[in-house]
Amino acid sequence: MASLAAARYGKDNVRVYKVHRDEKTGIQTVVEMTVCVLLEGEIDESYTKADNSPIVATDSIKNTIYILAKQNPVTPPELFGSIIGTHFIKTYKHIHAAHAKIITHRWSRLNVDGKPHPHSFIRDSEETRNVQVDVTEGVGIDINTAISNLTVLKSTNSQFWGFLRDEYTTLPETWDRILSTDVDANWQWKRFSGLDEVRANIPKFDATWAAARDITLKVFAEENSVSVQNIMYKMSEQILAFQPLVETVEYSLPNKHYFEINLDWHKGLKNTGRDAEVYAPQTNPNGLIKCTVGRPKSTLQAKAKL
Repeated sequence: MASLAAARYGKDNVRVYKVHRDEKTGIQTVVEMTVCVLLEGEIDESYTKADNSPIVATDSIKNTIYILAKQNPVTPPELFGSIIGTHFIKTYKHIHAAHAKIITHRWSRLNVDGKPHPHSFIRDSEETRNVQVDVTEGVGIDINTAISNLTVLKSTNSQFWGFLRDEYTTLPETWDRILSTDVDANWQWKRFSGLDEVRANIPKFDATWAAARDITLKVFAEENSVSVQNIMYKMSEQILAFQPLVETVEYSLPNKHYFEINLDWHKGLKNTGRDAEVYAPQTNPNGLIKCTVGRPKSTLQAKAKL
């Protein structure tokens, strides 16, 4: 005998592009997103008894996303995700939870002759701003915001020494190395009571995302780090200090290695230590360092996530 333990369904990879045209200035602003919406509720019999009557068709979900994008602001994405989720639990009485994931793709305004162009943009990296919004009937709205695929590198001011050494260790200690990583950082907001409370905090979402990004880049660039572990902890501390509504900050940083190439076999050519200029970038294996940093009341929960 089997029973359905959990179920959710919806529409994934819904591509949405919205343009805002300021008729007075002629300046246009664009937003491109990939949206996923999954629904939960009294839908078990569609799985267990082949009864499709409770199913909101995934095509209808797709159409709803487009219509809500036309009728509402799509920025900040935390707001748009909350609008989407609230719509589904209010429109369909048998749907009790809606989960919206929004990936905002990066379009930066193009500069021409030193001036920002009114309607031209450039994809200057694969960095994205991601949000996960979970709207649960009778509970509230949980929001997680993330920076993803922010690739950074610095050619000095990174150390790694004093680590445990035993019979398995071959890695030499270093007081100066290249450090490169693809930043994946996210922060969990306190639970919001509903859409009205999300609306009341609209300015904080963009401000916190910008601050988290700036903090990440500034600490990465300026800190003469002794480890990736320590540098990500300092980033997390500063984000928590900036925004009281954030409960936890999580980083996942791969350590993308650049190895020295010994060229002394070729006429004694020096290319190691202080003489190193040419390196071999490595694709794998790579280090992977993670942490979740919270306020004191969140310590046990944060450890559980790891």
